[in-house]
Amino acid sequence: METKATAEITWDKTVDIVVVGSGAGAMTAALRARHSGSEVLIVEKAARYGGTSATSGGGLWIPANHLMADCGIADSEADALRYMSALTGDDVPKANVAAYVGNAARMLHWLTNHTKVQFQAMSYYADYYQHLAGAKPGGRSIDPLPFEASELGEDFRHMQEPHTQTRVMGLMGYTNTEGAILLSKSPGWFKLIISLALRYFLDLPWRFRSRQSRRLTMGNALIGRLRKSLLESGVPLWLNSPAKDLITDDSGRVIGLCVRQDGKPSNIRARKAVILASGGFEHSQELRDRYLPKPTSARWSAANPSNTGDMLVAAQAVGAATALLDEAWWGPTITIEGEDRARMLFTERSMPGAIVVNTQGKRFFNESVAYTTAVQAMYQHGNLPAFLIFDSRYKRNYPFGPLLADGMHLNWLQPRTIRNALLKRAKSLPELAALLGVDTQGLVATVARFNAFAGVGKDADFARGENPYDLLYGDVRIKPNPCLAAVTDAPFYAIEIYPGDIGTKGGLLTDARGRVVNSSGAVIEGLYAIGNCSASVTGRFYPGAGATLGPAMTFGFLAAEHACTARA
Repeated sequence: METKATAEITWDKTVDIVVVGSGAGAMTAALRARHSGSEVLIVEKAARYGGTSATSGGGLWIPANHLMADCGIADSEADALRYMSALTGDDVPKANVAAYVGNAARMLHWLTNHTKVQFQAMSYYADYYQHLAGAKPGGRSIDPLPFEASELGEDFRHMQEPHTQTRVMGLMGYTNTEGAILLSKSPGWFKLIISLALRYFLDLPWRFRSRQSRRLTMGNALIGRLRKSLLESGVPLWLNSPAKDLITDDSGRVIGLCVRQDGKPSNIRARKAVILASGGFEHSQELRDRYLPKPTSARWSAANPSNTGDMLVAAQAVGAATALLDEAWWGPTITIEGEDRARMLFTERSMPGAIVVNTQGKRFFNESVAYTTAVQAMYQHGNLPAFLIFDSRYKRNYPFGPLLADGMHLNWLQPRTIRNALLKRAKSLPELAALLGVDTQGLVATVARFNAFAGVGKDADFARGENPYDLLYGDVRIKPNPCLAAVTDAPFYAIEIYPGDIGTKGGLLTDARGRVVNSSGAVIEGLYAIGNCSASVTGRFYPGAGATLGPAMTFGFLAAEHACTARA
């Protein structure tokens, strides 16, 4: 990509701030800038707004947030900084970590008071690394409250639909809080699913117009609330408008960008700043091959297919430095024929009675750990390919990917290709090993050892079920350890799982205000980057649920504040 000399530019539009991307971080930046009196424009590459944020769980990881008091969980910036510092080490500038910890709660409080955004704290959603000082058993992860799509009017039709895996049978949405009840079979779970179904099917006459639910949850609820706030604030959002080149003046300051709006080039001048919030490069096979560990495939990503790293490349062309390009928000995934992105195995590998093995037939990690940790284990030598294995008891009791629990007797509604082709099936473990190309003796021995652990409730190899995060996806009916159940009931099932992601997390290097810097550490004036197109403030780890969106929105907030005051 090339920059354009200022003298050659004919400006088609001039605003104070241009935000590239329309995810939660982008929208937060736009709202904060507009509230400060700036003229703002959002440009979005895709035909629908919301990005990966709209298809995500929608949660934020916000330490010391004001909602934690409702959970009875105490927190402090000091505890959060201790926890984050242990995770990030020397991988992240300490000033950036301090800026996040010191401003995340302020950002949330501002949104709560000035926009339609509303959350509740999740008392049960523990930080992912419970062994570290400063970790909390819950409360830092917050869940967006449901939102009625009718408040958006016809604009609702332009929102990214939820990822199919966040809806029951691809239809009915549920909040993270409701999902935890359903998955753990906590008291009231069956009544809840009946309530969700009735609400969905009785939404007449909308049901005759669309399969999409108007009760927005998770990422759709968050984006819906932010979008409603933008509409009320009068912030324009251009769809089908991919940004191409950044435009600099003779001093190297970024003063605008070139966009193709509905296929036509348009030069947009930014008086104050360009804020990049365009996502990662997870769907660019070229960039994956260049930067990520091998093997790697864009097909293994569960993120928005529009995320191809365009602004990463554009910013590098004007001298931007980068960091952590070999990292992603990792998670084991599976692929379904006909779907445009992978499905992340957030819960399936964690439910009691499922194990993950390598080609030696051996377990190699605690299947209930955080998803980033799971893929880091998969990339260790000798652990790929990897297979998830479970028995008919598991399949009868728990959903897997697009399949509902067999005990619900509803899988006849799924296409036959999914019912019959998704899982490998065998009458015995040796037969299953042969189908997978896995060492037979290794698999049989591993299952026998695991079953013994389940019997006593103690995983002597990987301590599964011994911390609050593991228990999140346990089954409260299973004793003595809700995360451990024997794999004994034929037939047996298996599927290959991949080292996938919900987005890359390496990108443009920024300072504590979100300003992009060059290789010498000097600020590139007029250019900010947030979210997955920037190097993550969480480094190589994943502090807790919502640690993608929490920093994106916080640094979007900080970038907008700084841009609106730095230059009149």
